[in-house]
Amino acid sequence: MKLLAATLAVGAMCAWSRAATPDDSGNREYRLKANFLVTAPDFVEWPAGRSNDGQNTFFVCVTGRYSFGMQLAEMTRSKEVKGKRVEVKWVRKDVELRNCQVVFVSGSEEKRYGSILQALEGSSALTVGETRGFLDAGGMVALETTERGLKFEINLEATNEAGLRLSSRLLALARRVVQGSKLAKR
Repeated sequence: MKLLAATLAVGAMCAWSRAATPDDSGNREYRLKANFLVTAPDFVEWPAGRSNDGQNTFFVCVTGRYSFGMQLAEMTRSKEVKGKRVEVKWVRKDVELRNCQVVFVSGSEEKRYGSILQALEGSSALTVGETRGFLDAGGMVALETTERGLKFEINLEATNEAGLRLSSRLLALARRVVQGSKLAKR
Protein backbone atom coordinates (compact mmCIF):
# COMPACT_ATOMS: atom_id res chain seq x y z
CA MET A 1 0.00 0.00 0.00
CA LYS A 2 2.87 2.38 0.87
CA LEU A 3 4.51 1.62 -2.50
CA LEU A 4 1.25 2.33 -4.31
CA ALA A 5 0.95 5.67 -2.53
CA ALA A 6 4.55 6.50 -3.44
CA THR A 7 3.92 5.53 -7.08
CA LEU A 8 0.89 7.79 -7.19
CA ALA A 9 2.93 10.59 -5.62
CA VAL A 10 5.66 10.35 -8.27
CA GLY A 11 3.04 10.19 -11.03
CA ALA A 12 1.27 13.22 -9.63
CA MET A 13 4.58 15.02 -9.26
CA CYS A 14 5.40 14.45 -12.90
CA ALA A 15 1.97 15.46 -14.15
CA TRP A 16 1.17 18.27 -11.70
CA SER A 17 0.88 21.62 -13.41
CA ARG A 18 -1.41 24.05 -15.18
CA ALA A 19 -2.57 25.39 -11.80
CA ALA A 20 0.47 27.62 -11.67
CA THR A 21 0.20 31.21 -12.73
CA PRO A 22 2.98 33.05 -14.56
CA ASP A 23 3.81 34.88 -11.33
CA ASP A 24 4.63 31.72 -9.42
CA SER A 25 6.33 29.71 -12.20
CA GLY A 26 9.72 29.79 -10.45
CA ASN A 27 8.09 28.80 -7.19
CA ARG A 28 6.18 26.02 -8.99
CA GLU A 29 9.38 24.77 -10.60
CA TYR A 30 11.11 24.31 -7.26
CA ARG A 31 8.01 22.81 -5.63
CA LEU A 32 8.06 20.17 -8.37
CA LYS A 33 11.79 19.57 -7.97
CA ALA A 34 11.52 19.42 -4.18
CA ASN A 35 8.67 16.93 -4.51
CA PHE A 36 10.84 14.76 -6.76
CA LEU A 37 13.75 14.85 -4.30
CA VAL A 38 11.43 13.82 -1.46
CA THR A 39 9.53 11.13 -3.39
CA ALA A 40 12.12 9.51 -5.69
CA PRO A 41 14.15 7.82 -2.89
CA ASP A 42 11.18 5.52 -2.27
CA PHE A 43 11.98 4.02 -5.69
CA VAL A 44 15.71 3.53 -5.15
CA GLU A 45 17.47 0.65 -3.46
CA TRP A 46 20.84 1.57 -1.96
CA PRO A 47 23.55 -1.07 -1.66
CA ALA A 48 24.16 -2.56 1.76
CA GLY A 49 27.35 -1.30 3.35
CA ARG A 50 27.77 1.66 1.00
CA SER A 51 25.14 4.01 2.39
CA ASN A 52 24.63 5.40 5.86
CA ASP A 53 23.44 2.06 7.26
CA GLY A 54 24.52 2.85 10.82
CA GLN A 55 22.83 6.26 10.91
CA ASN A 56 19.20 7.12 11.52
CA THR A 57 19.22 10.07 9.12
CA PHE A 58 18.76 10.08 5.35
CA PHE A 59 20.48 13.15 3.90
CA VAL A 60 19.13 15.06 0.89
CA CYS A 61 21.84 17.58 0.01
CA VAL A 62 21.79 20.64 -2.21
CA THR A 63 24.89 22.19 -3.73
CA GLY A 64 25.02 25.40 -5.71
CA ARG A 65 22.53 28.24 -5.92
CA TYR A 66 19.76 27.62 -3.43
CA SER A 67 16.41 28.25 -5.13
CA PHE A 68 14.11 26.04 -3.04
CA GLY A 69 13.32 28.60 -0.37
CA MET A 70 12.01 26.60 2.58
CA GLN A 71 9.94 24.25 0.39
CA LEU A 72 12.38 21.34 0.41
CA ALA A 73 12.91 21.48 4.18
CA GLU A 74 9.15 21.79 4.78
CA MET A 75 8.38 18.80 2.53
CA THR A 76 10.85 16.62 4.40
CA ARG A 77 9.83 17.70 7.91
CA SER A 78 7.95 14.47 8.73
CA LYS A 79 9.26 12.32 5.86
CA GLU A 80 11.08 9.03 6.33
CA VAL A 81 13.02 7.07 3.73
CA LYS A 82 13.90 3.46 4.41
CA GLY A 83 12.91 4.01 8.05
CA LYS A 84 15.24 6.99 8.45
CA ARG A 85 14.36 10.59 9.19
CA VAL A 86 15.05 12.86 6.18
CA GLU A 87 17.25 15.89 6.72
CA VAL A 88 18.08 18.55 4.13
CA LYS A 89 21.64 19.91 4.05
CA TRP A 90 23.00 22.78 1.97
CA VAL A 91 26.57 21.82 1.15
CA ARG A 92 29.33 24.20 0.12
CA LYS A 93 32.33 21.84 0.17
CA ASP A 94 32.36 18.93 -2.27
CA VAL A 95 33.94 16.58 0.27
CA GLU A 96 30.80 16.92 2.46
CA LEU A 97 28.66 15.45 -0.33
CA ARG A 98 29.92 11.94 0.42
CA ASN A 99 27.66 11.82 3.50
CA CYS A 100 24.54 12.35 1.37
CA GLN A 101 22.16 9.78 -0.07
CA VAL A 102 20.63 12.23 -2.60
CA VAL A 103 22.61 15.15 -4.04
CA PHE A 104 20.81 17.89 -5.95
CA VAL A 105 23.30 19.82 -8.09
CA SER A 106 21.97 23.24 -9.02
CA GLY A 107 22.33 24.48 -12.59
CA SER A 108 24.58 27.22 -11.20
CA GLU A 109 27.23 24.51 -10.81
CA GLU A 110 27.21 23.41 -14.45
CA LYS A 111 30.87 24.31 -14.97
CA ARG A 112 31.75 22.28 -11.86
CA TYR A 113 29.80 19.10 -12.65
CA GLY A 114 33.00 17.17 -13.28
CA SER A 115 34.60 18.04 -9.94
CA ILE A 116 31.36 17.50 -8.00
CA LEU A 117 30.74 14.11 -9.59
CA GLN A 118 34.39 13.16 -9.12
CA ALA A 119 34.07 13.96 -5.39
CA LEU A 120 31.17 11.48 -5.28
CA GLU A 121 32.98 8.63 -7.12
CA GLY A 122 32.71 5.40 -5.17
CA SER A 123 29.77 6.68 -3.13
CA SER A 124 26.20 5.55 -3.48
CA ALA A 125 24.63 9.01 -3.66
CA LEU A 126 21.82 9.50 -6.16
CA THR A 127 22.83 12.59 -8.14
CA VAL A 128 20.10 14.85 -9.51
CA GLY A 129 20.70 17.89 -11.71
CA GLU A 130 18.60 20.42 -13.55
CA THR A 131 20.31 20.93 -16.89
CA ARG A 132 20.49 18.85 -20.05
CA GLY A 133 24.26 18.52 -19.70
CA PHE A 134 24.05 16.83 -16.32
CA LEU A 135 23.63 13.30 -17.71
CA ASP A 136 26.39 13.85 -20.26
CA ALA A 137 28.73 14.82 -17.42
CA GLY A 138 27.95 11.52 -15.66
CA GLY A 139 25.02 12.58 -13.44
CA MET A 140 22.20 10.13 -12.76
CA VAL A 141 18.94 12.08 -13.07
CA ALA A 142 18.29 15.29 -15.01
CA LEU A 143 15.10 17.21 -14.21
CA GLU A 144 13.24 19.55 -16.55
CA THR A 145 10.14 21.56 -15.78
CA THR A 146 7.63 21.99 -18.60
CA GLU A 147 4.16 23.49 -18.89
CA ARG A 148 2.75 20.04 -18.20
CA GLY A 149 4.86 19.31 -15.13
CA LEU A 150 8.18 17.75 -14.29
CA LYS A 151 10.02 15.52 -16.75
CA PHE A 152 13.19 13.62 -16.02
CA GLU A 153 15.84 11.54 -17.72
CA ILE A 154 17.98 8.81 -16.16
CA ASN A 155 21.57 7.72 -16.82
CA LEU A 156 21.31 4.02 -15.97
CA GLU A 157 25.05 3.40 -16.31
CA ALA A 158 25.81 6.00 -13.63
CA THR A 159 23.22 4.55 -11.23
CA ASN A 160 24.57 1.04 -11.79
CA GLU A 161 28.15 2.19 -11.14
CA ALA A 162 27.01 3.57 -7.78
CA GLY A 163 25.31 0.26 -6.95
CA LEU A 164 21.85 1.83 -6.98
CA ARG A 165 18.86 -0.15 -8.21
CA LEU A 166 16.00 1.93 -9.58
CA SER A 167 12.44 0.67 -9.47
CA SER A 168 10.89 -0.20 -12.82
CA ARG A 169 8.09 2.19 -11.85
CA LEU A 170 10.53 5.11 -11.70
CA LEU A 171 12.17 4.04 -14.96
CA ALA A 172 8.76 3.82 -16.65
CA LEU A 173 7.99 7.43 -15.68
CA ALA A 174 11.26 8.73 -17.11
CA ARG A 175 11.05 10.57 -20.39
CA ARG A 176 14.30 8.91 -21.46
CA VAL A 177 16.66 6.33 -20.00
CA VAL A 178 20.20 6.32 -21.38
CA GLN A 179 22.79 3.61 -20.91
CA GLY A 180 25.70 6.00 -20.36
CA SER A 181 27.00 9.47 -20.77
CA LYS A 182 27.84 10.75 -24.21
CA LEU A 183 30.70 12.92 -22.99
CA ALA A 184 33.63 11.95 -20.86
CA LYS A 185 33.36 13.01 -17.24
CA ARG A 186 34.96 16.42 -16.93
